[in-house]
Amino acid sequence: MSTATLTGRSSLKRATRAKQTTSLLIMSSKAGSMTPEIEAKLRKAFAGSLIVEFDPKMDLEKLLSPTATIIVAGGDGTIGWVVRKLADTKHPLGILSMGTFNNFAKSLHLPTTVDAAIRVVKTGKPHPITLGRLNGKIFLEAAAIGLFGETIAAGESAKDKAFGAFAEDIKHVAEARPFTYELTGDIRGSGTCMSLVFTNTTSIGSQMPVSDKTPKDPYLELSVHAGASRTDIVKRVLARAILSKHKEGGLGQVFKFRKLEVTTKPKVRIYADNAQMGRTPATITAELSALQVILPS
Repeated sequence: MSTATLTGRSSLKRATRAKQTTSLLIMSSKAGSMTPEIEAKLRKAFAGSLIVEFDPKMDLEKLLSPTATIIVAGGDGTIGWVVRKLADTKHPLGILSMGTFNNFAKSLHLPTTVDAAIRVVKTGKPHPITLGRLNGKIFLEAAAIGLFGETIAAGESAKDKAFGAFAEDIKHVAEARPFTYELTGDIRGSGTCMSLVFTNTTSIGSQMPVSDKTPKDPYLELSVHAGASRTDIVKRVLARAILSKHKEGGLGQVFKFRKLEVTTKPKVRIYADNAQMGRTPATITAELSALQVILPS
């Protein structure tokens, strides 16, 4: 197949009129480590693929044949968008992590250097992965209730320079108070805390260490004491430069589960991968995806 490069909505419309591709490369030119040199290397490495610039309005189904391989080169946001779109399909997905933090890719032990990542896509084997769902909405990294979620959302607003949202998020952080909770499902218990964190990856947000969890594991992990105080969150931010440091500080009580239902008093904001998803109650599940991520052999 000859190489095709498409950008923008008009180009995507032309692509939908063309024959569906068996190999698609989605590139985000805005990813943190994307450069013209890297872009040229990717175009050469996947010269037989249809190449499109990432556009959240694109209709992937119209571009893909039923068994097409998708390669995504971008940051956590782009990768997350693609995974959510394809979670219930059986497409093989190659990940080239080009973002600032790359939490999902690193937790899958995928390389973050371009040449090594290309080799994995070309020689690796597809594997199903675990994804979380919070009240039916997919998350890749983590869900959180209370202070920890408020803090992650504030960090995301700051990164995106959305200063109005940042001011509101900081207000939520300052106003966060302890709440009582009750757990049912795979874990039963109750107590009082500042945060409940449900993790699928080793780190979340700006590489804040939260777990030893990898999406290859068939479960999620609950940490009751991660984000137990504002001081704890500050320590995790400082520890992110050396992720192994979180082992020294301890994660408090950590429990493995596949399904949990959480109620709180009062009702508390809930978050999934930095996005606010309303307030409790919450149902959190670990589900094996139909999607198959290409991992090192």
